[in-house]
Order: sequence, then C-alpha cells, then structure tokens
Amino acid sequence: MREAEQDPRHIPVLLDAILERVSPVTGTWIDGTMGAGGYARGLLDAGAERLICIDRDPLAHEMAKTWIDAYEGRIELHQTVFSKMDEVAQGVDGVVLDLGVSSMQLDEAERGFSFQGDGPLDMRMSQSGPSAAELVN
Repeated sequence: MREAEQDPRHIPVLLDAILERVSPVTGTWIDGTMGAGGYARGLLDAGAERLICIDRDPLAHEMAKTWIDAYEGRIELHQTVFSKMDEVAQGVDGVVLDLGVSSMQLDEAERGFSFQGDGPLDMRMSQSGPSAAELVN
C-alpha cells in the first residue's frame, strides 16, 4: 500500500489478511464501503484492474478526489448504499465490505456520531432522511 497516501485517521486493519486470502488480486472488484479508501487503494495496488467504489457518505467522495487520479481511470465511484451494489455492477471478481461506523464519523463531533465530543445528534452517513434528533424528539 502506498503508505504516504493513507489517511492517517484510517488504517484498514484487515487489508493484509484479505489480500493474503484472495491472492492473486485480479479483475474487477467492489469496495462497498469505500470510506477513506484504504481497502480500495490496497486492492488496486495488489493488482485489481478495476475497482467500483460505493459509499453513501459525501465526505468519502470528497476525500477520494485527493487520491483517485493516481489510479488512472481504474476507479468508478457511486454515491449510494452497498445494498444497491447489484444496480451498479455485475460480474465482478470480488467484494470487500468494511462494516460499522468508522473513525471518520466518530472523530468529527459535528457529524453527530460521537459519544466523546459535543455535537448535534445526527447519526446519518449522508444528509438524506431524518436525523437521529428528529427521530427521538
């Protein structure tokens, strides 16, 4: 992995184990929870020819703009939920999902996920739908 390009807030802890088990990495893959792109970049660096990245979080797509050009058109981005991956891709060679809330959401109190900092009660990956505050009040 290109360590210098890694977002310091996100370390894909299972990347090496995944790459070891699916080696050799070839063909088209889906990263259904792109986030900071750790698994996406790892798969591309390991040999995936094409990667379809899915994430509902607009911040993840903004962050992707900082590293996507390094992969010369090998990435296709979709801002949606991973449960709709069949609508954006078929016939892929592998899928990776890093499930659960990420430090990207927890570390920024204004995102509304933090249990350690003051922020709104939001808890949405994107700004669509009601916030947690709207649901409980």
